[in-house]
Amino acid sequence: MIDEALFEAEEKMDKAVEYLRNEYRGVRTGRASAGLVEHVKVNYYGAPTELRQLATISCPDALLIAIKPYDPGSTQDIVKAIQASDIGITPNSDGKVIRLSVPPLSEERRKQIVHQLKDMAEEARVSLRNIRRDCIKAIEAEQKAKEISEDDAKRGEKEATDMVHQHEKAVDEALQTKTDEVMES
Repeated sequence: MIDEALFEAEEKMDKAVEYLRNEYRGVRTGRASAGLVEHVKVNYYGAPTELRQLATISCPDALLIAIKPYDPGSTQDIVKAIQASDIGITPNSDGKVIRLSVPPLSEERRKQIVHQLKDMAEEARVSLRNIRRDCIKAIEAEQKAKEISEDDAKRGEKEATDMVHQHEKAVDEALQTKTDEVMES
């Protein structure tokens, strides 16, 4: 019973950390990255489709993203979707390839982005703590129902807490990596 609750909690914690890492991929750093645009939704024949499914995305240099649609007829739809997104970069299109010039970030903007990254990390930590709380509640319910002993319940609670600390370290590492990337570029 305890192992099941802990396993479920660990799966949710892993997903929370992975979600944070995916969110960080979409944060602008002053350096060109396919992660900035690959999740942009394009209205392709009436269906919202991720850009990475419609085009090849490459970064020929540190300040340029090149997007080559598989279907040249979708170029205008892709341009519109990029303009409507919140990445803040104006696309240039020659009809076959869409180019995005990533401007360098000012020091003030870098600090704003780092603050945003810290907020995202704190949301992930809160999510991890909520998962631990739910796990501990499940363990306590089993103890009250006399399905497990008090010692087993304490052991389960300790394991849940250790698991949170482990995942918080992963969140801190992801935050530090992305912060370094933003401040150095």
